[in-house]
Amino acid sequence: MKYTIFTSLAMSTVLCLSLMNACSKQGPTDPVDTAESSFDLIQNRILTSSCAIPGCHASENDGSFAQHGLVLAKGKAYNNLFEIAPKNELARADGLKLVKAFNSLQSLFFHKVNPDNSHHGGKNYGSTMPLGNAPLYAGQIEFIRRWIEAGAPEKGNVVETSLLDDKTPSETTPFEVLAAPTAGMGYQMKLDKFDVAPKFERELFVRKPLGNTETAYINRIQIKMRPGSHHFILYGFRNPENLAPLNQVRDLRNADGSLNILTFQQMGNHIFNFGGSEANMDYTFPEGTAVAIAPNATFDMNSHYFNTGTSPIPGEVYINLYTTNKANVKNTLKVLDLANQNLNIPPKQKTVISKTFTFDKNIKVAMLFSHTHKLGEKFEILIKGGSRDGEVVYTSGDWEHPEKINYTPYISIKKGEGLTSRITYNNTTDKTVRFGLTTEDEMGIIFGYYFEE
Repeated sequence: MKYTIFTSLAMSTVLCLSLMNACSKQGPTDPVDTAESSFDLIQNRILTSSCAIPGCHASENDGSFAQHGLVLAKGKAYNNLFEIAPKNELARADGLKLVKAFNSLQSLFFHKVNPDNSHHGGKNYGSTMPLGNAPLYAGQIEFIRRWIEAGAPEKGNVVETSLLDDKTPSETTPFEVLAAPTAGMGYQMKLDKFDVAPKFERELFVRKPLGNTETAYINRIQIKMRPGSHHFILYGFRNPENLAPLNQVRDLRNADGSLNILTFQQMGNHIFNFGGSEANMDYTFPEGTAVAIAPNATFDMNSHYFNTGTSPIPGEVYINLYTTNKANVKNTLKVLDLANQNLNIPPKQKTVISKTFTFDKNIKVAMLFSHTHKLGEKFEILIKGGSRDGEVVYTSGDWEHPEKINYTPYISIKKGEGLTSRITYNNTTDKTVRFGLTTEDEMGIIFGYYFEE
């Protein structure tokens, strides 16, 4: 099919799971007061109920297994954790193990269940676990810490069991807001704190002004969100004459889970501009490039949170758009938003789905990234046509934190040539999965930025 470059899709990006945790070995120290070992207590009272659940870390059949490679079911968790190197690249580079005996600060398990990232220097090792649910209590986190510091034994009682009865919330450190750019260096937009009901996916939109009185050239994006977010997007509009009211919260789903038809219809007017699924994202466009935003621009701020727990959780989002002088911009970027909505993913098998998008003019691609939901195991982007026909220029195996690749030199695509998305889905569920807006549906989208030759 021929794909006009300005076409865009109202989408709900993603997010859902990525844990790297566990428990470990070594001999016990002083016995404590229970027949169950300390690790058995961690398994029975934390892992089994919060981690080893379908879709997360229950078995190798979980949709997210290809990403995290970690099963935390009873009888397997201990050997999968003790002194095991994590898949998380930053944690691996820092020398962490999933559980490192006698050293909780070098144990990714401890970092992942602790919502206060100050204990590991503020480094971002990914989303706090359990994802989409309430954080562990302070007593549970302290029990895990002491168990690791005692050598992380599989057998023996090394920690006071009473800690597990401590229900003090662990989120004692307030959410730290993202500092706004210095005056004259950019703009900040935010979604104030809002509630996400238990067992509910809340997706909302609020149209807000950027505050620019002249054309703004954006060359860097920062996003910071509270835990539990599936994605955040800034949408522009196809038809500026048909806009929702300013500063009005518009939910996609009613309280009973049904679609709000008016909000759903308004999504058809959207054009993707900026966004991502990472709770903390900081991205800079290739040198000499920027996205031009017209004066007095407004954006639909779109936030999608999911809450699998039994208590409400808060959502909150900040985005900084940093600017550069026009004189620094050699090439003005436009958005690539190439979506395959014709998805039919059979149950209990892997399926590869490809779609080609051709262009009606010569372009150069400066940056690419991908988007699927949790069944997306591998996302490849190939060049279609020309001397590089069939060449794979992009690969990502992490649906939650997809690669964002800047290209130097730029990828040159001539009129009539294009890009192909080739996505491997691993549908471990018993039902056919199709394109849709919830975390249980799927997507397959090439995002990126380009300029015309």
